[in-house]
Amino acid sequence: MNIESYVSTNEEEIPTSANMDESLKPKQEKDRTVGSIAYAFMWIGDGINLGNMTLGASLFVAGAATLNIFQTFLAAIIAIGIISTIFALNDRLGYRTGIPYVVQLRMSFGIKGSVISSLLRGIPAIVWYGFQSWIGATALNEIAKIVTGGSFNSIAVCFVVLQVVQIVLSLYGFHAIKWVESLASIVIMLALVYVFGVLLNSHSQVIVDKWVHAKGTWGLPFFAFIMVFLGNYAAIFLSAADYSRELKTGMSNKKRGTLYFLPIFIAYGFVLAIGAMLAAATGIANPVKAFAIIVDNSYITVFVSAFIVMGAIAVNMVANIIPPTYVVQLLTKMKYKSAVVVTGLLALCSFPWVLVQDSSAKGLNTFILIYSAFLGPIVAIILIEYYLLRKQKVNVAELYKEDGQFAGSNPSAILAMLIGAGAAFIEVELAWIIGFVVSGISYLLLMKYAFKDSKFRKGTIFEKNGEGNENKQIS
Repeated sequence: MNIESYVSTNEEEIPTSANMDESLKPKQEKDRTVGSIAYAFMWIGDGINLGNMTLGASLFVAGAATLNIFQTFLAAIIAIGIISTIFALNDRLGYRTGIPYVVQLRMSFGIKGSVISSLLRGIPAIVWYGFQSWIGATALNEIAKIVTGGSFNSIAVCFVVLQVVQIVLSLYGFHAIKWVESLASIVIMLALVYVFGVLLNSHSQVIVDKWVHAKGTWGLPFFAFIMVFLGNYAAIFLSAADYSRELKTGMSNKKRGTLYFLPIFIAYGFVLAIGAMLAAATGIANPVKAFAIIVDNSYITVFVSAFIVMGAIAVNMVANIIPPTYVVQLLTKMKYKSAVVVTGLLALCSFPWVLVQDSSAKGLNTFILIYSAFLGPIVAIILIEYYLLRKQKVNVAELYKEDGQFAGSNPSAILAMLIGAGAAFIEVELAWIIGFVVSGISYLLLMKYAFKDSKFRKGTIFEKNGEGNENKQIS
């Protein structure tokens, strides 16, 4: 059954008794308003942000680079290749059926079990929401200091103001995201091109000495940086369905994969380089404060800082607002707009200033590695479920029935997630890949050999009677 016929009939198949807001039900074809160009700009806008720039700065510890420029970009290309592949694989169910990530989780974890896995996606997003807002507030404060001649200086006040603005914007959902991202991705890139030129013209020698010619290492720090890269995107590609369900129908898998790889490569590569160059030139890990030193001109500082603020808003609109809002809706049964407000208020309480100090961004890296220990296992489980166990055939209507096949919890998924996360903490620098592999293997074995009477086997290759696809399935 093609997506057009599925989406048009699915509205009738979903039980009217499903206890959730309309925004969590399958997105109908007529409501999908994001085209390929807007989608590409969305990921460019997501990649061009101060969080990613800070990851570039994190390559420098006590003024010394842990990786040289060649090692840095090789690690980045490897990571982006993996990210794009998983994105293209995991977005397929949401694209074909219109369901969000929190409903997709029910397929593997069950309705009750999905609460835990939803929180493991929602909590990091809320912390990132707060962190991006804090970085944006730092830039907004730089503007306020210049405009007021130094009489105003309060990042905290700017943080609250910026958060209120983002909450208002996010009330309009993906309609606001489209135009915010398209505008922000263009103007921010132009601003960063200027900063890149300043760094090359005025600080090229110190950058060459400290980064380009750095000895670096091919050991654990190299692979750890790949894992940090993956960890940074782990929460986003885990909830790929939240984005692909907004995309217009009729696009091939290959085209959607390209819409992930090229924008992420362009945006992330450029921003990563600038972050490392800023840290090399100034010795400061906070990009906003490093900008103030590099761009020693009040007017230009206002210009660049304004686009930093836009960048913070842009990345939050894509990655850090919609997914946790859906989680809040799922847990509280709130309407979309109420859940957006609650998500914004929670981000105010995330203490983002603890993650990045002027001297080091190590706290941000540690945070990413810790939560990715859980996200690697979850993405392995849902990919194995969809592609290996169910052969891309899912009875979506059952996902919405509170007393249906997916009621309760799937012990195999929960155990596999815990086993994978436990293994990941053995070597936290490689947390994502260890958790991904161990959890994937564990889930496959548990589904085959354990809990043989589990109703979660129905429709899979391990169903007892071997007729897992006799029910009405949607591919």
